[in-house]
Amino acid sequence: MCSALPRKPSLHQPARRRIRAKWVRVQASLRELGLVLLVGLSLAYLTTGVIRYLMVRSNWMTEIRDRDVHTIPKPRMGGVAMFTGFIGAVFLADQLPALTRGFQPITPEMNAVVGGAVIIVMLGAIDDLWELDALTKIIGQLLGALIMSLLGLNWTLLYIPFGDGTTVLLDQFWSVVITVLFTVTLINAINFVDGLDGLAAGLGMIAGGSILLFSLTILHDQGGMVSAYPPAIIAAGLVGVCAGFLPHNFEPSRIFMGDSGSMLIGFLLAAASTSASGKINMGLYGAVDMVALLSPIIVVLAAVAIPLLDLVMAVVRRVRKGQSPFSADKKHLHHRLLTLGHSHRNVVLLLYTWVFVVAVGAVAYSMVPAAVGHRWSCGGVDFCCLGYPGAGEAGQGGAAAAAEAGD
Repeated sequence: MCSALPRKPSLHQPARRRIRAKWVRVQASLRELGLVLLVGLSLAYLTTGVIRYLMVRSNWMTEIRDRDVHTIPKPRMGGVAMFTGFIGAVFLADQLPALTRGFQPITPEMNAVVGGAVIIVMLGAIDDLWELDALTKIIGQLLGALIMSLLGLNWTLLYIPFGDGTTVLLDQFWSVVITVLFTVTLINAINFVDGLDGLAAGLGMIAGGSILLFSLTILHDQGGMVSAYPPAIIAAGLVGVCAGFLPHNFEPSRIFMGDSGSMLIGFLLAAASTSASGKINMGLYGAVDMVALLSPIIVVLAAVAIPLLDLVMAVVRRVRKGQSPFSADKKHLHHRLLTLGHSHRNVVLLLYTWVFVVAVGAVAYSMVPAAVGHRWSCGGVDFCCLGYPGAGEAGQGGAAAAAEAGD
């Protein structure tokens, strides 16, 4: 009897095995990121109750200020509970077999995020208890951003879309400068919009979710590249802690996140954005649609568009009046919507919708055909402008209020 000849291995089999191994790794990463999100959510939810109990027992209650919307003293320091949830989520991620690729010795980025976040939360907690002046807070924010940058999380590549498109490799000096300025800007953008129950936590959750979704597309497209893990871990932790804190903070709130929470959200958004957008050589993608080519930057800007717009408007408004850019007033975007007649909860839900439409629309451009993303964005804008429940009622008799708000 003649025995069967051994089959020659196909030349494509090694490539198929590599592709299969990458896909298995991506699937494992998705499951582990879901677990990280849930742990951050659970820890933040449980720790917030403990923090509230301790603050009430210690009688550390927020005094009512002229610019405040609430009328009942409530405790702050919710940001400490959020930070506890984030640290727990990061610690878990470091123990998981797939996500551990986002930590040292492979990459220092997660250590840089935690190091900078410690400074930011300590600064915010002190401000929650004893009201620091604006200059001290800016110095502390610069220090936290600088520590993150020096520990290894920086913008290292900058894509310039003009002409044929150029990717600029930043030197150490400009890398640090851009990273620090970007981080401090986002910290203050979120801090400025934290004026209504549940607003900052919801916007942070939506913005973080859009960056997480984009990071997952990078993770899938690049077959589990190490550079895709840190932004996904940061964004998953951020979404989890915001979702865990929101039940305590949504109107009517039982505790405020304070500056320790709003500055933490802005810092983590900046860290996730820097990690997702600051290291991708977009010139490698070739001649593709400009929106898709710039999608990392667009997602970042879209996710924080509303807070940044409010920040710019506030600075311009105060400087024109000869005031400090950091002086408080009641003319932020959410204050204007309240003046127009919207209820507290309607204002928060309306701002949620705006940020969701813009951020998810930007992500859609990088995930689906441009025509589909365009339809989503246009439809969402129409809904926000024309179809949002209660918009008509709020607009009745609102012209005088709008004029007053714009003074």
